[in-house]
Amino acid sequence: MPKPVVVLVGRPNVGKSTLFNRLAEERLAVVDDVPGTTRDRIVTEVEWGGVLFDLVDTGGIDPTPATMGKARQPLSIGSADFIKEIRQQAEMAIQEADAILFVVDAEHGITSADREVAEILRRKQVERDGQRWPPVLLVVNKADSAARRTEALQFYELGIGEPYAISALHGTGTGDLLDVLVATFVSRGEEQEDESVKIAIVGKPNVGKSSLLNRLLGEERAIVSPIPGTTRDAIDTHMVYQDLPITLIDTAGIRRRGKIDPGVEKYSVMRSMRAIERADVSLLLIDATSGITAQDAHIAGYILDSWKSVVVVVNKWDAVPKDSYTMEAYTQHVRQELKFLDYVPVLFISAKTGQRVERVLPTALQVQEERLVRLSTSQLNQILQGAQDQHPSPSRAGRQLRIYYATQVRNDPPTFLIYVNDPQLAHFSYLRYLENRIRAVYPFLGTPLRLVLRPRRQAD
Repeated sequence: MPKPVVVLVGRPNVGKSTLFNRLAEERLAVVDDVPGTTRDRIVTEVEWGGVLFDLVDTGGIDPTPATMGKARQPLSIGSADFIKEIRQQAEMAIQEADAILFVVDAEHGITSADREVAEILRRKQVERDGQRWPPVLLVVNKADSAARRTEALQFYELGIGEPYAISALHGTGTGDLLDVLVATFVSRGEEQEDESVKIAIVGKPNVGKSSLLNRLLGEERAIVSPIPGTTRDAIDTHMVYQDLPITLIDTAGIRRRGKIDPGVEKYSVMRSMRAIERADVSLLLIDATSGITAQDAHIAGYILDSWKSVVVVVNKWDAVPKDSYTMEAYTQHVRQELKFLDYVPVLFISAKTGQRVERVLPTALQVQEERLVRLSTSQLNQILQGAQDQHPSPSRAGRQLRIYYATQVRNDPPTFLIYVNDPQLAHFSYLRYLENRIRAVYPFLGTPLRLVLRPRRQAD
């Protein structure tokens, strides 16, 4: 059975992301004093009392102009251009929820925006077995003192139910809240480990990552804007493609280190890097109209340094003047500038028009399948013996590298342990030659290979 989905909702700046990080026990959501910092939905797995559930953080729901009263400035100062989209994202998350944590602020008391959110939740609930579904827990945050906890009782006025006073910042009351939350879940049996294929969409800002995500999903799941830096969090989106579960991870654009602003953007880039590390395959998006940049090469290097598989996706191909040779020439340009050999597939798409987008997921899944391939020991040793017979390694100071025995010790990524007379005799060019000979038998599409040399005496 799937894990329950718990969604955090509320107006801006009530501490939803702080509570998200508290329950996740790590800093996943961007926290900033500027209201409206969180824009998209972000998801993490939480365990409490042996029960696993997915926790979803959403952007703050701003009041509509009709309920703003005298206030003329939107609450989401940090995301004022995206109020409508943020509301849509939050309402979509509510529709997917098995339980909702409605977060309010004890410091400021009940506001018109709180009342509007409460009304939205009531409209979204449906009758199920004589009860309102999904269940809503009213969480009164910033109750940092006994007086604040007493004032929390005023939130009964919202008609949501019992208010649970907590302090997300200090952790006060969160354990009791989790006890109540877990008790609302219907027994779901043994939870299964997430075995979905994880595909990260990465690249520099404004190359069309969120547009590609939405095109793959067929819905407006991530906010799309021509303004670089719209996506601030790494967003997990679960889908099923040809009966195979997939997790798509949309990430914030990764800028050059010297261009990264401190604070919110710094944490966004860190999360994008971590998204690469936990992904099986990364889709590296390139802007066809601007060509290969140093930052594209930097991101490609980070993917390979993490030993992750990769598909290069050249986006905005519809905007490039071309003839019958343009695609081939651009492919060679990509391989030369990003230092990729032929093992990395290069796709040319337009997320805007949908051109060739249907090839993205099949290619990524093919790369993932080859990442998990394991060669037999006899097959591997035949390959390496044939390589030595055809092209012996050059000698150094009168000594020559000798390969005695090899075996594949793991996949994900494919790692080959090779016992030799002296690892110091192995020149990187000869290791590249051995890698190419292995790929000639099995290509390991889009996947880096690790060749680990050990002196023979360590084989005992």
